Amino acid sequence: MAGYGDNAGFTAYAEAAGYVIPDGTEETAITAARQRGSLVIDRYERFFSGTRTGGYQQERAWGRTGASTYYGEAIPTGEIPVAIVNASYEAALLELTNPGSLSPVVTGSSAVKREKIGQLEVEYAASSSTSIADLVAMATPVVTTIEGLLWPFLIPILPAILCV
Repeated sequence: MAGYGDNAGFTAYAEAAGYVIPDGTEETAITAARQRGSLVIDRYERFFSGTRTGGYQQERAWGRTGASTYYGEAIPTGEIPVAIVNASYEAALLELTNPGSLSPVVTGSSAVKREKIGQLEVEYAASSSTSIADLVAMATPVVTTIEGLLWPFLIPILPAILCV
């Protein structure tokens, strides 16, 4: 599986943004982090306009056919906007330094309310929700940099008026 962009582009993006890739990081680790970062971006697919250019067998959500920006600007068929690639690089940076951090595992059957390790004790805020969807939403990190890069490509949500 291939992530958006490439390792050289990822490294250049990280350096330009002032991020430090840990010394000794192997290419395979960068490739794996880019793959996981791309999966994070693909979670937004239901909010992207258009359809996959290669149909359901296409590996990634982008390139798309019939896609446009929030402002109605047409995106050429099959093109992957730079902001989409950069958002995947941001996610990959988080995944490189903290693998799995953007894809938490949530179980609705049990939750830790209080944890004690040695003399350190932490009590977590408890939710009254029992909905799995709510638990997943609460556990999924929101990375404002990624959200900011993606929003111009998301379908606008317009208020609806119900007429009877």
